[in-house]
Amino acid sequence: MRILNFILLGFLLILQFRLWVGEGSISQTVSLKNKIEQQQTMNQDLRERNDELAHEVLDLQHGTDAIEEYARTELGMIKSGESFFLVVNPHKKP
Repeated sequence: MRILNFILLGFLLILQFRLWVGEGSISQTVSLKNKIEQQQTMNQDLRERNDELAHEVLDLQHGTDAIEEYARTELGMIKSGESFFLVVNPHKKP
């Protein structure tokens, strides 16, 4: 009977070790859940960015207003008949 108790105690210790330290332990499970939450947040941010880019692509394909805005802000273009003024800060050194 004493040997059976030691064997059962040994199994209990092995199972407790796997529960707290081994593969699939509680700490590893918590760590993986945190990583999943971070990845889901990152995925949501990327989905929103993709939606914005898709909307911008549609605007550029179907409208002249978006193309004009892009040319003005990104390329520095102006319409014919418009005047361009560059305001310089005299106190700022180049």
